Amino acid sequence: MTIFDSVQKTKRKFEPLVEKKATLYVCGPTVYDDAHLGHAKSALVFDLLSRVLRANGYEVTYARNITDIDDKIIKKAIEQKKDIKSITDFYTEAFHKEMEAIGVKRPDIEPKATESLEAMFDLIQKLIDSGHAYQTSDGDVYFDTKSDSEYLTLSHRVQDEDERQERVESSREKRNPADFALWKSVKDDSVTFDSPFGAGRPGWHLECSAMIEKHLAYKDKPYAIDIHGGGADLLFPHHENEAAQTRCATKHELANYWMHNGFVNIDGEKMSKSLGNSFFLKDALKEYDGEVLRFYLLSSHYRSNFNFNTQDLEASKKRLDKLYRLKKRLFGLAPNDEKTPFQEKLLEALNDDLNISTALAIIDEMIAQTNETLDTAGKHKALKKETMANFGYIEELLGFGVKNPYEYFQFGVDEATKIKLAKLIEERNIAKKEKDFKRSDALREEILSYGVQLMDTPQGTFWEKV
Repeated sequence: MTIFDSVQKTKRKFEPLVEKKATLYVCGPTVYDDAHLGHAKSALVFDLLSRVLRANGYEVTYARNITDIDDKIIKKAIEQKKDIKSITDFYTEAFHKEMEAIGVKRPDIEPKATESLEAMFDLIQKLIDSGHAYQTSDGDVYFDTKSDSEYLTLSHRVQDEDERQERVESSREKRNPADFALWKSVKDDSVTFDSPFGAGRPGWHLECSAMIEKHLAYKDKPYAIDIHGGGADLLFPHHENEAAQTRCATKHELANYWMHNGFVNIDGEKMSKSLGNSFFLKDALKEYDGEVLRFYLLSSHYRSNFNFNTQDLEASKKRLDKLYRLKKRLFGLAPNDEKTPFQEKLLEALNDDLNISTALAIIDEMIAQTNETLDTAGKHKALKKETMANFGYIEELLGFGVKNPYEYFQFGVDEATKIKLAKLIEERNIAKKEKDFKRSDALREEILSYGVQLMDTPQGTFWEKV
C-alpha cells in the first residue's frame, strides 16, 4: 500500500510503526454550526482510508477529535442565550447524524477538547520547562518558534513580512512574530477554564497534540502515530504548529505520514461562509440520498480540489443507479464465500494512494460484463453468487450499495406516503390471495397513481419511484 506524503511530496510505501497495526488521527469539526460539504469530503476520505487499511489486514485505531472549546462556540452561545454545552451537544449530534447518512463510520476514539484539558496542561508545562514556551505578564502562554530549528519544515513555508507584522500587533509581549498561543488568558466574564497558568482557554493548535499523546502515541517510537490527516487548509499553520509543539515536548515527531484532502469548490468558486456559498450537508441530504452524495464526493481523487455542481452530481447518481439495478436483478441471492479476482483488483487500485478513479472503473466494468453475460442464455448460477460476493466487498470497502435495491429507488417519497403504499400493497396481497382480482387490480391502479411502479418478485412485492 502506498500513501502520498504531503510533507515529503511523494508516494511512500506504508510501513507501520508496529507490525499489522495502524494509528490514524484526523482533525475533526469545531461544533458551532452545521457540517458543510468540506467536512463531508474530509470525513469520507479518511473513512475510506480506514476501510482500506482494515481490508489489508491492519488493526486500525482511528481517532477524530471534536473541538468543543472555541471563540465561535462562545459567540453563538451568547447570541442564542444558551450555555456552551447545549450548543456543542446539538451540533455534535447533528454531525454524527449527517455522517451516518453518508455512510461514515464512527472513529474508534472521538476525544473532546473539554475532556482533554489535563493532557493540554501537561504538554504546556513540558514546553515551559524545556524552554520552548513562555508566559507573558498578561497570563498568555506562547510557543517560542525560534526555539525549534525545524519549525516550518512541515509546510516548507516562508512567512512574508506582512503576515509577520500582523502577528506582532496581536500581542506586544510575543518574543517572535510567528509565536502562537498555547494558553489564552481571559480576564472578563467570558467562558474560562481553570489551569496552572491562570483562567483562560487553550489555543486551538494545542488540543490535537495533547489528544494524540493521551490516546494514541507510541512512547518508544520515533513518531507518535502512523498517519495524521485533515484538509489541505490545515497544513499551515495548524499542522505545522502541532508538529512543532509535539516534537519539542515529547522528543518524538508527531506523524510518520501526513495526508491532506483537497478543497471543495461550489460551481468553480472556493467554498466559504464569508462568500455565502457554504453548502450545508443537511441541505444536500434533503435533495439526494446520502449514498449518492458519498459516491459523488468520493468520485474524484482525494488530493484534487473537488468542484461540486448539480450536473456532475446527477451524472454520478446515474452511475450508482447502474450498480443498484444489477443488485436488484440479483435480489435475494446468497453470495459465495470465496475471494474473487474482482476483489483483488479493487483493493489493488485503492492501495495505490486511494486511486478511486481506477477503482470505480473496475466496478463499472464488472457491472457491464455481468449484465452482458446475464442477458445471454443460461442460468449463470456461479456468476450470480460471485457478483453478490463482489457487492458485499464493495459495501465493506467503499460503503456503496449497502441499501435494499428497491428502497434505494424510493428516495424522494415522504414517510407518510411510504406508510400508505405499504398498507395498499398489503391489502392488494390479501385480495390476490383471496382471488379477488377486481379488488387487486383496483388497488394496483391506486398504488400506481402515487407515481411509482410496482414489481412482484419471489421475495415479495416492491415499488420504486418512477
